[in-house]
Amino acid sequence: MVASAATAAFFPVASPPPESGGKTSGKLGGGPASVDARGIRSKSAASGGLQVKANVQAPPKVNGSKVGVLEGYKIENETSSPPPRTFINQLPDWSMLLAAITTIFLAAEKQWMMLDWKPKRPDMLVDPFGLGRIVQDGLVFRQNFSIRSYEIGADQTASIETLMNHLQETALNHVKSAGLLGDGFGSTPEMCKRNLIWVVTKMQVLVDHYPTWGDVVQVDTWVDSSGKNGMRRDWLVRDCKTGDILTRASSLWVMMNKKTRRLAKIPDEVRVEIEQYFVDSPPVVDEDGRKLPKLDDSKAEYIRTGLTPRWSDLDVNQHVNNVKYIGWILESAPPPIVESHELAGMTLEYRKECNRDSVLQSLTTVLENGIDRLADSGFVECQHLLRFEDGGEIVKGRTMWRPKFTKRIGGVGQLPAEST
Repeated sequence: MVASAATAAFFPVASPPPESGGKTSGKLGGGPASVDARGIRSKSAASGGLQVKANVQAPPKVNGSKVGVLEGYKIENETSSPPPRTFINQLPDWSMLLAAITTIFLAAEKQWMMLDWKPKRPDMLVDPFGLGRIVQDGLVFRQNFSIRSYEIGADQTASIETLMNHLQETALNHVKSAGLLGDGFGSTPEMCKRNLIWVVTKMQVLVDHYPTWGDVVQVDTWVDSSGKNGMRRDWLVRDCKTGDILTRASSLWVMMNKKTRRLAKIPDEVRVEIEQYFVDSPPVVDEDGRKLPKLDDSKAEYIRTGLTPRWSDLDVNQHVNNVKYIGWILESAPPPIVESHELAGMTLEYRKECNRDSVLQSLTTVLENGIDRLADSGFVECQHLLRFEDGGEIVKGRTMWRPKFTKRIGGVGQLPAEST
């Protein structure tokens, strides 16, 4: 019975004529005489056009209940509904997903090709994150710096402190790229085992030209031995665009025990670590053998007192960064010289370190012609002393100044010759 009712709903068959209109109306609730196979009324044309006659069978009874054509209509609608959602038909459109992945990879490849940090020679080791690279057979470290707006001064050029910070940064990155960086600030693993750190004893700097905002400078640095217990580090700074040499610097370093704060000899284990990176080449700056004379209150023409280190002036070795001393020395530079001249070179000798609680004084005197003949003298030399309030010497120095916009001093330094 159920099967015949469902079949009748999908495949209409002829049915016997109804006994009477009233009887049919009574059983189906007054249904129309002209219906389609689903029990839906068909309208006739107003001009007596074709009419669709009903092909309906009498509603059968299933378990005493009448099953009419409306039930058949419901079954047909359920059959034509979309299939149920399964794991397979819920998967994404793979063609669209593949197109999205391809687009991402093409965009990444375009950005990759725009980066110009790839090595131009096979002997270059390149760091894509801008920490520099090893050149010259693995003995010279090279790093580029962009001069930022906050690194320039009133003359619209980079300050001497900015240049010195670049030198220090390349020195530390050189140690890191060579795989010798231990737990300390530039200390090797063997130095860390013995609580040893590097301290600078002498620094010579010649500035041929100051870069300005937006310029990119290239800094090369390398090391060599200095005596039995010292190390020399040199720097050469160029303009990336023109290749002109901007700055040359040479420094001497010794070891100090981090706990006792006393100078120490270089242990054999440390020497084995570092001597393979020594470059046998002359200093990039000729040694200034002139002795720095003693400077005291009676000879100093300009004195600046009450200088105190801040917490931010200390490095990880818990002493004042050597670049900070340069700023304190220039605190007492004569204003007429600073306004009309620029720093062309300096020689610094570091005697003691200072800590956070120290109170310092900066002393300066002008050599030879003096401050009254600046217009006629051209280059001017000054002598400096940074000391504790009780008189203990921290840094002694000599600076050379040239009239602003005057270029080129001394000889031109060269990179160590590349081995063949």
